[in-house]
Amino acid sequence: MTGTFGTAAGSLPCPCGSGASYDECCGPLHRGETAAETAEQLMRSRYSAHHRGLEDYLLATWHPTTRPAGVELDPGVRWLRLEVLDTRGGTPTDSDGEVEFTAHYRDRRGRQESRLHERSRFTRRGGRWFYLDGTVD
Repeated sequence: MTGTFGTAAGSLPCPCGSGASYDECCGPLHRGETAAETAEQLMRSRYSAHHRGLEDYLLATWHPTTRPAGVELDPGVRWLRLEVLDTRGGTPTDSDGEVEFTAHYRDRRGRQESRLHERSRFTRRGGRWFYLDGTVD
């Protein structure tokens, strides 16, 4: 397994695009100091985990019924930015939610920017949000 939950980032902007610093936004979730309050917050933290190479965090936030045995992130992919397009449910009082987003990335060996468009499904169990699955187009 690669990546660590406690990688220092100081006051750098959070990769999820929230406008807050990493230490104020996704850092506490990655370090296990807090849990996501909404499906969107979990989705943003998972994007940041991809950006920072935190495979352990991705597995820990994936629902056990759909979680793969392991995650291997492609070191050749450079995540550029995240756009949240829509949310349905996923509030602190919901048990399920969906988040539609576009994640922009570049293959480090190439020059062309690409994108991943997904509508992700989340569920809350035992007071914690988990990623279930997503539809990519």
